[in-house]
Amino acid sequence: MSDAPRLDHVAIGLPRAADAMPWLVGELGGTPYAAGPGLGFRFWQLSFARGGLIEVLEPDGPPGGFVQRFLAARGPGIHHVTFKVPDLRASVEHAERLGYPVVGMSELHPAWKEAFLHPKLAQGIVVQLAESHPELEPEDWTSPAFPPAPEPARERADVRGVRLRAASEAQARRQWQELLGGQCDATQHALVFHWPDSPLAITVEIDAGAPPGPLGIEITTPRALAFPESGERALGTRWLQGSGPR
Repeated sequence: MSDAPRLDHVAIGLPRAADAMPWLVGELGGTPYAAGPGLGFRFWQLSFARGGLIEVLEPDGPPGGFVQRFLAARGPGIHHVTFKVPDLRASVEHAERLGYPVVGMSELHPAWKEAFLHPKLAQGIVVQLAESHPELEPEDWTSPAFPPAPEPARERADVRGVRLRAASEAQARRQWQELLGGQCDATQHALVFHWPDSPLAITVEIDAGAPPGPLGIEITTPRALAFPESGERALGTRWLQGSGPR
């Protein structure tokens, strides 16, 4: 693992993961990558062109879990972005030095340690910091089966990353560049933060007069998409479609 954080995936919260498969697999061409149980939730990850990952979360267990609270407050949509880090404790200390107190820190299992930046402090989106050691997974580990899915689309979408809104350039640079190590390219309309070994990027629009938070998932596809809902929305999320490389 690199010594720097790496943007690993973007996660969507849904009442039922099975509802995502016609869109993510049948329309965007995603293929199964990973799956697992959590405390009060289950997740499935799908891989796209260039290795971009989208994770789908669904509630599992009694009422009151974080996915259930998210769905009750906001409905389906983008829940978090995950950064893999080489040393969780060092990353947490770095975050706190920069004024980002973490919540939900867990080191219960050596194979997966995590902590979170609360969306109230992290420009309207949950940021997960995770130290992962797959080689330490128990030998009897079993992943949940993937929900039934249609045949994958022949032409796979390229998941480019997440587009967000922030109140100021300084806040955006502090979070994604100073805290999380992203390299920044400034365009006329946005800041684009990327990580050398990740296919995903964070694109930030600056607007002091609008609430911060996620605006959509950026993808490129070789064809026009058949959206199941009005406009550019599916799964409670805007899919911002381009036609070529970033």
